[in-house]
Amino acid sequence: MRRSILAALREREHTFEELVILAGRAKSTVSVHLQDLAAAGVIGSRPDPEDSRRKIFFLTGDLVASVLPETRVADDLAAYAGMYRPGSGDPFAFYRLTFRTIRVALMQEGVLLDPLLTRAGEWLGEELYPAVADPDTGGFCANIARFWEEHRLGRIEIAETEPLVLLIYDCFECADLPVTGKPACAFDSGILRALFSCHHGRPAEAVETRCYSMGFDHCRFEIAIESDEERV
Repeated sequence: MRRSILAALREREHTFEELVILAGRAKSTVSVHLQDLAAAGVIGSRPDPEDSRRKIFFLTGDLVASVLPETRVADDLAAYAGMYRPGSGDPFAFYRLTFRTIRVALMQEGVLLDPLLTRAGEWLGEELYPAVADPDTGGFCANIARFWEEHRLGRIEIAETEPLVLLIYDCFECADLPVTGKPACAFDSGILRALFSCHHGRPAEAVETRCYSMGFDHCRFEIAIESDEERV
């Protein structure tokens, strides 16, 4: 809920009524979240000049992480263990939590992760390509989306075709990370880069312009294919 509010306010200022509609929740629920965000100094408000009974909400500064990653991982691990019962566990949830735990542990040791995650993603993408290959780009994207959903990596939508823009919802790599204001999907970027490089037979880039860790409710990748002039 707070991610969606912050993502909306990052785009522009909103009235309380607009935020209620965007959130799709009760006014009382949205009001509580707005109060908490205001108390934390993340958002502010002022009277609507056209109607003093209404408030207009806005961001007061850059989005920052307010919870240490290691603290959040420890809480999530404890919560998972506390809820686990034999035969009732979700293996996908455990694998996602394991991936995030390893990532945070390496970050604590000062390991620069993004280049390693990108290269690991490229390696995986190169091996995965035959399983999703299709000569038609539309069919190729549909195969990727199906693979992502079947393995609970997220839900992929095609937002634009020229250039190709992919949106990923419920991203396994970053959906549970704190908001830092920076993209966090180096692993996904590597996979997509390798997949589209193989598909087009020339180098491709998967540039992440939106991310859950930037306060959005999805990740956004622009796929750029190297032109003949750039190859020369």
